[in-house]
Amino acid sequence: MRSIGVFKKFFIMAVFLCIILSILVWSNLGILSFDNIDIKSIPVKNKICYVNYNDERNHMNNKTELKMIYYVTPTYPRPEQVPELTRLAHTLMHVPQIHWIIADDQPLCSEQVLNILKRSRLPFTHLSSPKPYLYKGGNFPRGVANRRAAVSWLRDNVQDGVLYFGDDDNTVDLQLFDEIRNTKKVSMFPVGLIGGFGVSTPIVNNGKVIGFFDSWPGSRKFPVDMAGFAVNIEFLKPSANMPYIAGHEEDRFLVSLGLKMEDIEPLAENCSKILVWHTRTVKYKKPTLKVNIDKLDNKKYPNFVHLLKETSRLGMANLDPSTGTKVFVTRDRRTYDKLPGLH
Repeated sequence: MRSIGVFKKFFIMAVFLCIILSILVWSNLGILSFDNIDIKSIPVKNKICYVNYNDERNHMNNKTELKMIYYVTPTYPRPEQVPELTRLAHTLMHVPQIHWIIADDQPLCSEQVLNILKRSRLPFTHLSSPKPYLYKGGNFPRGVANRRAAVSWLRDNVQDGVLYFGDDDNTVDLQLFDEIRNTKKVSMFPVGLIGGFGVSTPIVNNGKVIGFFDSWPGSRKFPVDMAGFAVNIEFLKPSANMPYIAGHEEDRFLVSLGLKMEDIEPLAENCSKILVWHTRTVKYKKPTLKVNIDKLDNKKYPNFVHLLKETSRLGMANLDPSTGTKVFVTRDRRTYDKLPGLH
């Protein structure tokens, strides 16, 4: 009996050694190489889950002469996904001539997301656009794979209309849709509840954008929020691209369009009103800005002064002449503090 037990042990060791030897030989022959296996380099494929071009809203009298708005919403699975998409759906249901594109960061076509789209009765496109494995481990950059997938779909299927990136946690005034629909190249407008200034906005003088008010310039030529611009699809050049660089997605995308400052069309009454907010399901801490509103040149920058007052009135930021966050205006990727009243 003892000899049988010893034989079994030798047999198991022999089999184990054979397996190891085989792996080494295969590896040397190039049949199997662990060095060449890199999970991060495995490509991730986008998938078109469902497309519906029919507007099935009985309450909406769609005017076909209106330019179509393609509202691109990147999303990802989480407890808040369904309620936030539901809330956004009930806004979009009141907008004529709109096609909702939801690009979902998961490899499967979500039945929950598709159900929301179908219940909205809007024309829609449902995309599966998982983030590449290289970026799976971190929280950033978010939404890039989604937006790239949507832009790719637009290039293949659409020749005319207006592109707008609207996150699933944004709050949008219906007036914004009326304004962006007339975008000729790229339109811009303020976004509330952004960063340390409470708002991100272009600065307008005599109807032209001359700079930007954003708490994080980041050496960006166009320091704006993703919800702060719309693009005419005819201006969506083949060179258009959005990089996987956290914080620079908007800027690099606009630069890739060949956008110039003089091309920008300021909306929302020359960027004096807030029509879209970057709301979140987490509590927003209201900042205090070191601004002497009485010293700002109301004749030269009436729209900006009005916007700061509205930002304070709506409770998104406090304005204080003696304390708080130092604010600035940016232009040409640099900061400058030439406006009296900004400390």
